[in-house]
Amino acid sequence: MLVVMRHGATPAEIDRVVRTIEEMGYDARPMPGAQRTAVGLVGNDGRVDASRIEALPGVAQVIHVTQPYKQVSREWRPENTVVTIAPGVTVGGADVAIIAGPCSVESEEQIVAAARAVRAAGATALRGGAFKPRSSPYSFQGLGRRGLELLAIARRETGLPIVTEAMDEHGAYLVAEIADCIQIGARNMQNYSLLRVVGRIGKPVLLKRGMAATVNDLLMSAEYVLAEGNDQVILCERGVRSFDPAVRNMFDLTAIPIVHNLSHLPIIADPSHGTGLRDKVTPMARAAVAAGADGILVEVHPAPDRALSDGAQSLDPGQFAELVSELRPIAAAIGRGVVHPPRIVGTPVVAVG
Repeated sequence: MLVVMRHGATPAEIDRVVRTIEEMGYDARPMPGAQRTAVGLVGNDGRVDASRIEALPGVAQVIHVTQPYKQVSREWRPENTVVTIAPGVTVGGADVAIIAGPCSVESEEQIVAAARAVRAAGATALRGGAFKPRSSPYSFQGLGRRGLELLAIARRETGLPIVTEAMDEHGAYLVAEIADCIQIGARNMQNYSLLRVVGRIGKPVLLKRGMAATVNDLLMSAEYVLAEGNDQVILCERGVRSFDPAVRNMFDLTAIPIVHNLSHLPIIADPSHGTGLRDKVTPMARAAVAAGADGILVEVHPAPDRALSDGAQSLDPGQFAELVSELRPIAAAIGRGVVHPPRIVGTPVVAVG
């Protein structure tokens, strides 16, 4: 349930609505807006007496949220949420964010070279896995804590904020020590205990759509993070499994306008995992921006043929630079720009653990 206050409602009137909701046994979440304040009622079990709230001074309207997810919905918050990964680096605003880097951190030389290359081409954040969930237990699993320390070195060298994946609850706290944004991978989209933990940690979260998840499933998973008080969530379309073996996944571009219609959260697209094929990444990235994606997540490796993971879907630095140059006019055609890389401020390296 959402209580919309009248324009010019006083702080005392808003506070009275909050107290009434709490007296009824529910949580109240005030949400100041540009024109008026709304108060969300959390924990609605279907037995709320709306008339008690409607009669309070300053209340303009009570909206019953019909979606199974509440805080994620447009009814809850009509304005778009803009997620700030780092000072000057946002996702969900007027400009398109570009997050790029290798699938996994392999060495200091590799991750620093990748970071420098993607920054030079126009990336606004660096992706790279320190912990890697793989389908095979015999595949490269990442460098773990050392990988996080190498990401910190790359940030110090380039100024790019870090987006990297947490695989479990313990790992989430380790990742939070270094990362600017915690990624939840497709395999963990419905790991609800992990979602609650990253919600409580409070850092921005990049939540990937599961390999067999509906849009509704994705939004319900995001609700777990918001329910813990963290609204800094970026959704990510990365393809779902289908019956067609022509590509790794079916890259569902329709999810972008659907999510924008249903939710205030930003959504980015990952054409690397969405296709699994290098020559498909650029056309699908172009299509995603044209469809309204708030950003793209692209795998870039200094030498893709020698990559320890996902080399077949990784662009080399030259291909990535060409992609970024192609995205700018596409974004401009729909009234958007591309976020510029942040200034280098000399972030200190942090030892993990």
